Amino acid sequence: MYDVVIIGAGVTGCCIARELSRYQLNACVVEKGDDVASGTSKANSGVIHSGFDAKPGSLMAKLNVEGNALLWKLAEELDFPVKKNGALVVATDEEEIKHLELLLDQARQNGVPGVRILTREEVMKMEPNLTDKTVAALYAPTGGVIDPFNLAIAMGENANVNGMEFRFETEVLQIHKKGEKYALETNHGTIETKCVVNAAGVYADKFHNMVSEEKIHITARKGEYLLFDKTVGDLFTASVFPVPGKMGKGILIAPTVHGNLYVGPTANDVEDKESINTTQDILQLLTEKAKANHLSKKVIPMNKVITSFAGLRAHQDKHDFIVQEVPDAECFFDAAGIESPGLTSSPAIGAMMAKMVSEKLNLKKKEKFVSTRKGVLKPEKLTDEERNQLIKKNPAYGNIICRCEMVTEGEIVDAIHRPLGAKSMDSIKRRTRAGMGRCQAGFCTPRTMEVLSRELGIGMTEITKKGGGSQLVVGKTKEL
Repeated sequence: MYDVVIIGAGVTGCCIARELSRYQLNACVVEKGDDVASGTSKANSGVIHSGFDAKPGSLMAKLNVEGNALLWKLAEELDFPVKKNGALVVATDEEEIKHLELLLDQARQNGVPGVRILTREEVMKMEPNLTDKTVAALYAPTGGVIDPFNLAIAMGENANVNGMEFRFETEVLQIHKKGEKYALETNHGTIETKCVVNAAGVYADKFHNMVSEEKIHITARKGEYLLFDKTVGDLFTASVFPVPGKMGKGILIAPTVHGNLYVGPTANDVEDKESINTTQDILQLLTEKAKANHLSKKVIPMNKVITSFAGLRAHQDKHDFIVQEVPDAECFFDAAGIESPGLTSSPAIGAMMAKMVSEKLNLKKKEKFVSTRKGVLKPEKLTDEERNQLIKKNPAYGNIICRCEMVTEGEIVDAIHRPLGAKSMDSIKRRTRAGMGRCQAGFCTPRTMEVLSRELGIGMTEITKKGGGSQLVVGKTKEL
């Protein structure tokens, strides 16, 4: 029997797992996907929010500001890329300046450092490609960009090294309270635990409502994006937002931490919590937004779009995070309604949840906790001399598998044999970026499959896109 079971290995679940791994306990994370961040977390704007637009006094505001401060230190400890590029909320008429003033007042109440309103001249000097309609902008210097998967895998790997077990492709079907323990019925049998932490994203209400009479409701809010090639990644330095509306922060234009550019997200509530397909009407809307230059004076070339994608936000009816022990279900803890700015807030949510659980179970901290981690080795970050020495030592780092992103065989092998190692094509892609370039895996897929087959000791027909029944090939042509 476990002391703690965490449901969900998204950024929130992985941050909670990492903080709980500081303690002496027997714990595991269960995840229905084949990897971390395979649900809500995988399709995310990747913006590190400063905290100026969260309602003052809300848990969302508190944890946003705390999480922002924690992320920069974590990036150094756990070796994942972040960039403090700042955020701009752009007003394009005089009336919108009133909203900027409201955001500035909220920023001050929330304790966000350095936020100020820039004049047209100041902001155009900072971002010369902004639309000519710009009249002013709110500037938040602590805004940044991050890869959500990199945060999740860094926290997950570090938790695993410190003793946290992970069970992938394990879906929780039902939860029962049996005396002083919980029984989680899964597709791989029953798991018993003293304590449950519910970090299940858009499904957090489902599990909460299995154990509590005080029901909660989470709506899946769908957002679609267009992702552009790195050749237009320098359009803006900062993440550029319109003045927000009632459905969220609006359609923004922002660079990614890897040097691409994206436009999005949209915001549409959907019934299906698995609805991550892109739709022609919404993509056309995004295309028109990009062409209409609602934030940019430059026409964004649509022939530079390399892919589109959609993600879901876990919108809780009261629009605030729920991070607490459920009042009528002892030892069942919710981390629910974690929508934007949930990515930024996740390290603070992890610390808050770990404190609550450790106090509930009277846990003691470990004498030895491994607080650091090294990410997948990137030869591109080495000097020519260092790279040459690496290739002499391990020739696999001289064999380019993905030409678009210049990913080597050595990086893919590293990704496979790390803690929580990659076992599918998508898990390779997210760890190394093989397949994320302009050709979208058109050329590197067979070569990546060959490396996976060899390193895992499995046949090509056993290799999947994302676990489960997602095999890519069914056999040899001569056999068919």
